[in-house]
Amino acid sequence: MTNETAAGSSEEQAETVHCFACSEVNPVSLGMRIWMDGEVCRGTFTPRSEHCGWTGVTHGGLLFTALDEVMANWLWLQQLRGFTARAEVRYREQVTTGTPLLLEAHVLERRRRLITLTATARRESDGVVVAESEARFMVGA
Repeated sequence: MTNETAAGSSEEQAETVHCFACSEVNPVSLGMRIWMDGEVCRGTFTPRSEHCGWTGVTHGGLLFTALDEVMANWLWLQQLRGFTARAEVRYREQVTTGTPLLLEAHVLERRRRLITLTATARRESDGVVVAESEARFMVGA
């Protein structure tokens, strides 16, 4: 989990050094870049050839992982800690590996320890939504 607008503490950086989604040192990381832009968490993800399900087509589970990460980072980058309690994903188009994606997440609702977020993944080239998700996150007290 990275924040390009503010560096975070050494402790937070140590916590995320092996992050599957965004680590710069983990060799199997998805290579995502994630940052806050006002109230919206934004990110980028370009699926590589090793991320395919069918030949040349990005695995849907990895697309959901990218959506989940941008939503979870909305929490993380505001010093909230929690976990995905429930999620739903809708795939709108297949994504050819090598296609740069733009991700964004924002809050729909907050009630006590439950925060509902939504996220979209768009092709960078034309802005078409290829996948979207809505999820509830349980945050610490």
